[in-house]
Amino acid sequence: MSLIEKLFKVKERGSSTKTEFLGAISAYLAVCYLFIVVPGMLADAGMPIGDATVATIWAAILGTLMIAFIANYPVVVAPGLGISAYFAYYVCGAMGLTWQAACAAVVISGFVFFILTVTRIRQAIIKAIPLDLKLAIVAGIGAFITIIGLKNAGIVVATPSTMIGLGNMMQPQAYLTILGVVLAGWMMAKGIRLALLITILIVAALGIVTGVTPTDGIHNLLSTDFKLLPTETIFQVDFNKMLTVGIVGVLFSITMVDLFDNMSTLIGLSFRAGFMDKSGNIPGLDRALISDSIATMGAGFIGTPTSTAILESAVGIEAGARTGLCALFLAGFFALTLFVAPLLTLVPAFATACVLIIVGYMMLQGTTSRINFSDVTTGLPCFLTIFMMPFTFNIATGLAFGVISFVLLKLLAGKKEEITLTMAVLAVVFVGILISH
Repeated sequence: MSLIEKLFKVKERGSSTKTEFLGAISAYLAVCYLFIVVPGMLADAGMPIGDATVATIWAAILGTLMIAFIANYPVVVAPGLGISAYFAYYVCGAMGLTWQAACAAVVISGFVFFILTVTRIRQAIIKAIPLDLKLAIVAGIGAFITIIGLKNAGIVVATPSTMIGLGNMMQPQAYLTILGVVLAGWMMAKGIRLALLITILIVAALGIVTGVTPTDGIHNLLSTDFKLLPTETIFQVDFNKMLTVGIVGVLFSITMVDLFDNMSTLIGLSFRAGFMDKSGNIPGLDRALISDSIATMGAGFIGTPTSTAILESAVGIEAGARTGLCALFLAGFFALTLFVAPLLTLVPAFATACVLIIVGYMMLQGTTSRINFSDVTTGLPCFLTIFMMPFTFNIATGLAFGVISFVLLKLLAGKKEEITLTMAVLAVVFVGILISH
């Protein structure tokens, strides 16, 4: 037995080294936008943009390596958009913390995650969520991914009168995305396994050929002085300043936002990877949660927000990746990104938007049909979970509405025996979070 098979059980999970590699390429192209967008947010919080970029890449390398070797999951763990925006514009902006103090809060938050994991509190929370709600989480994440794709393509836009509406369909980004969706759907119907990767590459190439995608990245690559370490952000955590500003509120907000976002994302990705059993249990989840908590502590010391499982990992999973070998390849690609970061602009948002829409469709497959919508005390909470995720643009909020309504409806319908103590406590916590929002 080879070392790779011993470490990652590739054949045992029905995959191959080639499939894991191609899945990693697909996932990389879907998540590389993070290395452009997240540093921009961190720069708004006062970090030097160059160091913020390098720090974000290193946080992704660390987190993805952790989940590769500890949990054997084909998942990217990195600073996500939601938590990064929260870090930059709420914790550092509205709450007034310096980014150094906010990073200290991230380190402590990671330690709290670690304690919650080794004491099995996080696992108890996930296990307490009924299977129907878990399936609704998967479907809701699918809807959430879809609206992200539509937004990135300019097909769905914000409007003053109706909040959301149809964008300008004559924009190249819009019709290239639609072309990509049709192309990917056709290849999937033909059984072409690399449909998602091929679609990203073709749409990205069309963007360059038609002049929609700027090619400044090539010039920038040739004129860039490479920086391989974030010397201005690494080990700059400031625990003293953090203690001067409502520490409990800061820690609680960061911990709660990441806890439920990450938990929901792992449930969704595990289902699509085939890890979840018929009862809704997820083997290996303990190790995934431990790797996530270690990655978060490391991210704080490096100089970034909390590391979390990234939704777009689903692109690699749908391409066939099933093991941590995919994550190992991804970590390698992230390391190479340190040298070619300017080239990331050659893969525009609309090139991955079409794939996100397809992945959203895939995540609804086999989920909604298994939810018991005939029982309103189960079906309505699942419905709220599914639709509140995209409509509030927040995964944790969708879960909150689902859990609260589940507990209330079961209680009012005289089905108290279906409410576990953990679910009741979760409902109370979510009520507090929604009120304080």
